[in-house]
Amino acid sequence: MSRPLAAIERFLSQAGFDRGPWLTVAFAGGIVTWFALPSPPFWVGFCGLCVVFATTGMAPWPGREAYPRLRKAALVLPLLAMAGCLTIWTRSEIVGEVPLERPFAGSFTARVLDIQPQPALGRDRLILAMREPDGGRSIKIRLNVTRTDAAAPVGIGDIVRFRGRLMPPAPPMLPGAYNFARTAWFSGIAGSGSALGEVQVVRQGEPGGGRLSGLRRALSDHIRERIGEERAGIASALVTGDRGGITEADDEAMRDSGLAHLLSVSGLHVSAVVGAIYVLVVRVLALFPWLALRVRLPMVAAAVGALAGVAYTLISGSEVPTVRSCIGALLVLVALALGREPLSLRMLAVAAFCVMLLWPEAVTGPSFQMSFGAVLALVALTTAGPVRAFVAPRDELLAARALRHLAMLLLTGIVIDLVLMPIGLFHFHRAGIYGALANVLAIPLTTFVVMPLLAGALVLDVLGAGWPLWWLAQSAIDLLTGLAHWFASRPGAVAILPAGANGAFLVFVAGGLWIGLWSGRVRWIGLPPALLGAGLLAVASPPDILVSGDGRHVGLVEAGGQRLFVLRDGGEGYARDNLRELAGMEGDPVPLNRWPGAHCNRDFCALPLKREGGTWRLLVSRGRDAVPERALAAACDRSDIVISDRWLPGSCRPRWFKADRGLLNRTGGLAVHLSERRLATVADGEGEHGWWRPSEPGPATIPDPPR
Repeated sequence: MSRPLAAIERFLSQAGFDRGPWLTVAFAGGIVTWFALPSPPFWVGFCGLCVVFATTGMAPWPGREAYPRLRKAALVLPLLAMAGCLTIWTRSEIVGEVPLERPFAGSFTARVLDIQPQPALGRDRLILAMREPDGGRSIKIRLNVTRTDAAAPVGIGDIVRFRGRLMPPAPPMLPGAYNFARTAWFSGIAGSGSALGEVQVVRQGEPGGGRLSGLRRALSDHIRERIGEERAGIASALVTGDRGGITEADDEAMRDSGLAHLLSVSGLHVSAVVGAIYVLVVRVLALFPWLALRVRLPMVAAAVGALAGVAYTLISGSEVPTVRSCIGALLVLVALALGREPLSLRMLAVAAFCVMLLWPEAVTGPSFQMSFGAVLALVALTTAGPVRAFVAPRDELLAARALRHLAMLLLTGIVIDLVLMPIGLFHFHRAGIYGALANVLAIPLTTFVVMPLLAGALVLDVLGAGWPLWWLAQSAIDLLTGLAHWFASRPGAVAILPAGANGAFLVFVAGGLWIGLWSGRVRWIGLPPALLGAGLLAVASPPDILVSGDGRHVGLVEAGGQRLFVLRDGGEGYARDNLRELAGMEGDPVPLNRWPGAHCNRDFCALPLKREGGTWRLLVSRGRDAVPERALAAACDRSDIVISDRWLPGSCRPRWFKADRGLLNRTGGLAVHLSERRLATVADGEGEHGWWRPSEPGPATIPDPPR
C-alpha cells in the first residue's frame, strides 16, 4: 500500500488547489447520498462508514507521518460528508409535513399566510394554515383561486372560508418527472387544491401583516398599471421576483432561447443592484474632498451596497438563488473593502456552504446546480493563465481593446452555456442551442438598460415624473422579448432529449468539479469524465413504454423515437406534457389505436412492440365496463405485459408483469426499456423518504423479464 499512498501524497503536495471548495463538495456529497439511499438503516450505515474512514486518518498506523495531506483528507472529508447527511436528515424531520392521507372535498376555514398572484394564468395562489379535516392537526396547504371580484379583497392574515377539493401533494407522474411531493415536504405543505366558487373573508387580519409580501404585490400592481399587462410580467420578475404575470408564449421563448435565467432573480440581478449602488456611492462621496480624505469610501460604499442587496433580496421573495447571490455579493463587498480578490473559489464555496446549511435540499434542484455551475465556470475561466494573459492591460487602440473584451464575453457565454446545457437537459429535458449568442446581447441589455430604467422609473414615480422612463422600459422589454422569440424560432434552436440516467449526470458533475476546482494541467483529468457524462445524456434513449401512477395515461414510443402514441388523447394538459417530456418529443401524440398492428375495442387494446430480441405483446385496458374473467385470463395469457387503471383478478397472468391498480399503487409510474429488459419505477427513486406515501402497503417488486 505504500506506493499508491505515496503517489497520492505526492499528487496532493504538487497540485495547486484550494482546500475550502473541496470541503463544501464533501458536505454536498453527504446531502446527495441521503437522497440516493432508500431508508434510515442505509443512512446510519453511511454515517458509520464515514466514521470508520475518519478513524483511519487518526489511527497510529506505521509511517503515518509521511502522509500528512492524505491523513488530513481522510479525516476531514468523511466527517463533512457525514455532516451533510445528518443536516438534510435533520431538516427533513424538522420541516417535513406528513401529507394528507386522502383527498378531501367540502367547506373549509383557514388563515391566509401568503398570496402569490399569477395573472398570466388568471388565478392567485394562496398559502393557507388550517386544521386537517379529520385529524385535527395544524397543516399548511396551497390553494389555487380563480381571479374573481370575490377573491380580490383577500389579504394576508385574513380568516377565509371556501369550498374546494384538497389533495395530497402529487408524487412524480413518471420516473424522472417533477416531484411536487418532495418540494411540498420541505416547504411544510401537506396538501394542495383548488377553490370551487367564492372565497369569503370571515375576519380580516391585523393591519401590517405580511408587509414584505404586501410590498411585493403593491410593486407588481404599480408596475402593471404603468407598463401594461403585456410587459408587466417580465418587469415584475426583474423587480420583485414575481413571475406569475409572464405569458406562456414569452416564458417558452425565454426558455428555448437560453434566456430563462434572466427571469429568476439571482446573481445577475443582485450583482447589478449591488454593483450600481457601490459605484454610485463611491462616485458621489468622492465629490467631497473633506469626506474622501477622512473616510474610507470603499467601506462606506460596501456597507450601503450590502444594505441594498439585502433589501432587494427581501423584496424579491428571498428565494434560494437570490439568497445565494446575496451571500456571494456580500462576500465580494467584504473582499473589495479589504482590498482582496473579490471573485474566488473560496468565496463561492462559502456561499454554497451557507445555502446548504439553510436549505440542504436545494442541492438536488436545478436552480442551485445551474447558479453555482455558472459561477464556478466563470471563476475557473477567468483564473486560467491563458485567459489572464489575454485580458491583461496593454498598450493598444481602443477598438482592439473592445474587440478583446467582446471576444472574452462571447467565450464566457459559450463556456457557461456548455456547462449549463447538460444540467438543463437532465432536469428539463430541453435546452436552447443558441443560448451563448443570445446571452451576449440579452445580458447587457437587461443589466445596463432594462433594470436601470425600471429602477429609475420607480424612483421618479415618487415625484410623478417616471413616465418617460416607463416608455423607454417598455421599448427595452419589447426588444428583449423580441430577441428571445427570434432565437427560439431559429432552426434547431432547441435540443430535446428523453430523461437521462442519474449515473451519467453524476459522472458529468464529477468531471466538471474536477476541472473547476483544480488548477494547472491536472484539471484536464476531469475533461474525459465530463465529456463522457454529457455524451451519455445526449445519447440517452427514451423508454419504450410509459405508464402513469394511476394507470390512466400510457405512452408508447415508436421504434426510432419518431412518434409518441398515447392511450388517452385529452388535448393539452399536465399528463400529456409529462409523457412528451419524458419521451423527449415534441408535436402532437398519436392515439394508441393507430399503432401498427393494434387491435382495439371498447375495453382493451392488444398490440405488438418489435424491439431488439423479439416482439413484445401488450394488453392495455381502455374502458370501465365489466369483462368476462375467462376471456380476460385468456388475453392475459397471450400477453407479455398487461396495463390497466383498475384492479385485475389473479387469473390474469401475463408472461412478464401486470401493471394494474394494485401494483401501481405500490410502485407509482413506470418506464419500461424493452431492449435492455429494464424497468424503472417511481418507488425505486423515493425509498422510504417522508414525502413518498404509496397508496397501498406491500412489496413494489416486479419479476425479471422472461428470457
